[in-house]
Amino acid sequence: MQKTTDPVPTPDDGVPGPGPRRVAVIRGETTAEIPVHLLFRDDTAPTPVVPQPGPKPTPAPARRAARPVPAPGRPAPPGDPGLVERPGPVVPGAVAVAAGLAALAGCAAVVWSAGLLPAAVTDALRLPSYTYAGGHGGMGPARWALLVLGTALAVVCFGGLGRGRVGSAWVLSLCGDYRGSVRRTGLVWTSPLLVRRPVDVRLRHWRSEPMPAVDADGTALRAVVLVVWRVRDTARAALAVEDHVVYLRDQVEAAMARVLSRLPADAPPAAAGGTPLHEDAPTLRDAEAVGEALTRLLKAEAEPVGIEVYTAQPVRIEYAPEVVAAMRRRRVAAIDARHRDEVLSSVVDAVDDTVARLTSRGLVELDDYERRVLVKDLTVAFYTGRGGAEGA
Repeated sequence: MQKTTDPVPTPDDGVPGPGPRRVAVIRGETTAEIPVHLLFRDDTAPTPVVPQPGPKPTPAPARRAARPVPAPGRPAPPGDPGLVERPGPVVPGAVAVAAGLAALAGCAAVVWSAGLLPAAVTDALRLPSYTYAGGHGGMGPARWALLVLGTALAVVCFGGLGRGRVGSAWVLSLCGDYRGSVRRTGLVWTSPLLVRRPVDVRLRHWRSEPMPAVDADGTALRAVVLVVWRVRDTARAALAVEDHVVYLRDQVEAAMARVLSRLPADAPPAAAGGTPLHEDAPTLRDAEAVGEALTRLLKAEAEPVGIEVYTAQPVRIEYAPEVVAAMRRRRVAAIDARHRDEVLSSVVDAVDDTVARLTSRGLVELDDYERRVLVKDLTVAFYTGRGGAEGA
């Protein structure tokens, strides 16, 4: 290390220094020179300004750059591009009922034409009676074929009937292959061979249990989240994931842990001069900013499984029970120390005022030793009396 003469660096306000001065520098292997005071400078402290005659600019309070609310830091899981909701094969239920009744009527006509209807039924319906001939003249192959066909048609028509409800949909599949989705309400008909999987498509909300997390400073937290969501793509919600509700709950817990770990729970304490540091930095107390980040993250994570997340808002963010006790003791100690400072300041002011009045009015004449003794006695008396009054 050697000494060199360099001009005083210009402060931030643009006022040059008074003249050259000797600054300690470190020379490396290259020709670059690094001032020693820059190596050990605190970034949060303001740059020292050389005093100059004239009005002094008001220094700005030290402030750390505000950290933005975190965005998704990794891509969301990809979804199957071929698995997209499409309308499934469905027929109005009235058509199926009419076809089933027609099939039953055809079967009854075949039985009546073969003479198998009881006489009481034909008399009640006022139909002509046929006598069962038996053998080839009775139920021949043609009648048997029509009877089997009509019975099968009736079973298919009535077996495929279903009632579509508001806020519910069916995902249809055949032999493991997706065949479409049905969102119609009322009486509808689908093929009895198709497997129906009901999916709730109503607007739903889920309030989580207290979930463990940590903030940017490593402090243990407990968070409760309210998520408003609905199923947008029934095919992906039913077939792209084992259970879309469980998937969403796990993603909420993971997203909450990621968001909370990027921000501090509370703003840093105020500086010694009373100016709060980092007053513009976001914290977990900003529920709107935390909710926007959480909603944005959950939307990206839930889209591949057909879930649309509208809002995800933190209902409550609090310290973990093991942290609350330590913080309570710290706050009580801080309040007690501040109270003692306030009491001591008031006592000192009262003693100073009492001594000044006694000496200014000429009631007593004190030398230095007597003045110190009087100040000591008054301080003890006032402080003891103030402490007793506060305790009472």
